[in-house]
Amino acid sequence: MATEAFLQQLMTNPDRLNSLAEDAKELALFHGIITRTHETPNSSEVVTYFPVTLFPTPVPKAAFLQALAVQTHYNTLVDKISQDPDFLEEALTGTIQADDFTARLFGIYRQVQQEGRAQSIVVGLNRSDYMLDQRDDGTVSLKQIEINTISAAGFGTTDHLPVVHRHTLKSVGLLKESESIPDTNSITPGMSAALAKGWELYGQPKAVILFLVEDVQISRLTHLCMEKELWNRNIPVIRRRFEEVSRRASLGDDKKLFIDGLEVAVVYFRYGYMPDNYTEETWDARLLMERSLAVKCPDISTHLAGTKKVQQVLAKPGVLEKFFPGQPQIVEQIRATFTGLYTLDMGPEGDQAVAMALAIPDKFVLKPQREGGGNNYFGEDIVRVLQEVKSEKRRAAYILMDRIRPRTDLNVLLRRGLPLKITSVCCELGICGAYVRHGEEMVLNEVPGHILRTKSIEHNDAGILAGVSVSDNPLIS
Repeated sequence: MATEAFLQQLMTNPDRLNSLAEDAKELALFHGIITRTHETPNSSEVVTYFPVTLFPTPVPKAAFLQALAVQTHYNTLVDKISQDPDFLEEALTGTIQADDFTARLFGIYRQVQQEGRAQSIVVGLNRSDYMLDQRDDGTVSLKQIEINTISAAGFGTTDHLPVVHRHTLKSVGLLKESESIPDTNSITPGMSAALAKGWELYGQPKAVILFLVEDVQISRLTHLCMEKELWNRNIPVIRRRFEEVSRRASLGDDKKLFIDGLEVAVVYFRYGYMPDNYTEETWDARLLMERSLAVKCPDISTHLAGTKKVQQVLAKPGVLEKFFPGQPQIVEQIRATFTGLYTLDMGPEGDQAVAMALAIPDKFVLKPQREGGGNNYFGEDIVRVLQEVKSEKRRAAYILMDRIRPRTDLNVLLRRGLPLKITSVCCELGICGAYVRHGEEMVLNEVPGHILRTKSIEHNDAGILAGVSVSDNPLIS
């Protein structure tokens, strides 16, 4: 494409490259595409530009539209899974015996099920992540990496990044290409609207939306974008850490959730997706919130619906048909995004998957039941882990997935402290989904928008906070 040809020219013109990079950084700062720094994550006294690419990365139009078109079906699928205790129990039986974190989550789920759910309003904010798998003939296909059902991020301060990339393309004479970057400014309003709907259905104008946040708040400015949307609707928002909920929250006789004298209508989890997010006291706080009348985003069953094990079970023949009976077109739309997924549960099927991975580890990714990036195993690390657990039930804590061979492009990654150079990169396309169900009625099921994250091909795993990926835009081709 024209952008790649221009990047080839920049290789011999470092002054021009530096000038374009400085312009992009300054424009990012001007439009509020900023983040706190790792040195001072709990202060906004010092901020920097959000890590971004210099140019947008090409994404085939067919794959982009395919990802958008299937998202409302993924929203529905996640919601249906969350309402199916028999499916969750069967899918996660081996995992909860092998993985303590999933077992603790499932213990809360069981207790809530036994008591009976206090709240019939469900708010789901998720993000389905894909890569473009490069076939031998040069064509690409859209393949899902995972679906995030808790603390789905990647939007907020970066919603105005198309403005930066359009300017960069125009400044180098690529006017036509600058028109091929889709807008992203509907994501934060769209995701916030689902929280607002949950608050509205709760029906108490003085009740608040509680953002449950981490101790190290480098993402504070991103959260603030959603908070502003809610305050613009006259919806009060408070932020509390797990430890504060543990010490200061309580349930009323009718299971209403209170903290610091404020009734909580909606709990929005921006934290709580990793084992080190919890202590014994904060596990009790999670249970308290799940038992309460407050609307949870996500509730514990929706959190479990996003586990890697559930993703693997959904790929088995006949499983999608159970959730979409008599709807073969929807089943095919979803299944077309699956790559190979294999159980590692004890038994012949799991034994076969272990043998495959040990024989050709470079063809696979070994995935534990974790979120947040940086948790997966590749190559010889797969061999090391499986040799340790192959004869034990501990292996059921993982799933095996075919390794996607992504299409690569050239780009420049802009991150504070990173040397400026032209790099071979690959990208992940994330599609944001938002839904609200009230009892049996789905009152909102939407696709607020997309994000794109790009990394150097020298890295196996990804993650913006991990310092690997940067924010990007698709250049629709």
